[in-house]
Amino acid sequence: MPKIKTRKSIAKRFKVSKTGKVIPYGSANSSHIMSKKDSKRRRRLRHPTPVKGAQAKSMRRYMGE
Repeated sequence: MPKIKTRKSIAKRFKVSKTGKVIPYGSANSSHIMSKKDSKRRRRLRHPTPVKGAQAKSMRRYMGE
């Protein structure tokens, strides 16, 4: 069985933590026009949320983990 090639588009946007969680490098909607977003929303956008479930499993496979 041949090795699976790394999907570079996913490897550039996500990383796998030491515990195996798939974490995006950045959050959408967090770069500009922050004045109209309320403080609770801005606080949530500071930290990226890990990808969950079957999607995380397939992403780990694409990244060669």
